[in-house]
Amino acid sequence: MKYTQRKKALILLADGTIFHGKSIGKEGSAFGEVCFNTGTTGYQEIFTDPSYFGQIMVTTNAHIGNYGAHDEEVESDSIKIAGLVCKNFSFEYSRPDADSSLKTFFEENDTLAISDVDTRSLVSYIRDNGAMNAVISTEVDNIDELKKQLAEVPSMDGLELASKVSTKEPYFYGNENAKYKISALDIGIKKNILRNLAKRDAYIKVFPYNAKFEDLESFKPDGYFLSNGPGDPEPLVEAQEVAKEIIKRDLPLFGICLGHQIIALANGISTYKMHHGHRGINHPVINLLTGKGEITSQNHGFAISREETEKHQDIEITHLHLNDDTVAGIKMKSKNCFSVQYHPEASPGPHDSSYLFDEFINNIQKN
Repeated sequence: MKYTQRKKALILLADGTIFHGKSIGKEGSAFGEVCFNTGTTGYQEIFTDPSYFGQIMVTTNAHIGNYGAHDEEVESDSIKIAGLVCKNFSFEYSRPDADSSLKTFFEENDTLAISDVDTRSLVSYIRDNGAMNAVISTEVDNIDELKKQLAEVPSMDGLELASKVSTKEPYFYGNENAKYKISALDIGIKKNILRNLAKRDAYIKVFPYNAKFEDLESFKPDGYFLSNGPGDPEPLVEAQEVAKEIIKRDLPLFGICLGHQIIALANGISTYKMHHGHRGINHPVINLLTGKGEITSQNHGFAISREETEKHQDIEITHLHLNDDTVAGIKMKSKNCFSVQYHPEASPGPHDSSYLFDEFINNIQKN
């Protein structure tokens, strides 16, 4: 597609700031909270990560689409971002085993994308002014109407989104003859989490976001897992009740990202919306138990209160984010429960933290 043939497009932020670009192909408008990811690879996994539901993704990597799309490189059944903003979009791809171009992948998922945006300037603006709602659109001559529509988009603060991405019915993953059985609460689970559990000889039953503890218990699992996911954790009262019951019974429990926040809330520790969040595959974390550093994959816009966590008599901080000292991991002193505020399954990202899945299995063995 020639540059001159492409329709003008823009991204309009909630404060009225506008950045101009070009349409990838699909016309119209898409609304959501704008955020950015600093990963240099794994764009397809990022776009299909359920944790990004309701968000307009700005990629800081200059080239998106250059290696196409592959049917196996997805973290869910569809694109989950509300829309894409990038600098250079590659309509052609060079990888021999790609199944399609990224443009085709976006068309198949009916998702809006725009490019030729000054993403360095946009990301700098978000870092300075915080994540906020935005709209990407090809309706460049209809700014006033776009502003009216954008004003009606609800804030991510207080927004429950797990129900939008969770499975509707329970399903199984892995080998039914595996050594361990795990009940997983799907509040936005990634496929690579299931792969990591399955390759550690676990058979997983995945339950909808609003399942009760009795539902998860009916599988007679050896351990329980609370997944990652989108939105504000506070409205997920049912998930918090599930976590409370598992903790009360001192059953093996592991939580990732949104699941980590749910465990904190179940222990009376509050959460808060971050200024612009952590999203990328190079975030430095220190393991306070071993003194070792980890390069991690992260994707979250909420965090748990460090002050309240430090005051909690039964909670130990196990990991800290080295950029801003936010809590990156906790464990309970008297219960078989731990969680992290990042993605040890990566996809994309480094594998420094994959040992956490081994720790979960070890906790199951000790139970």
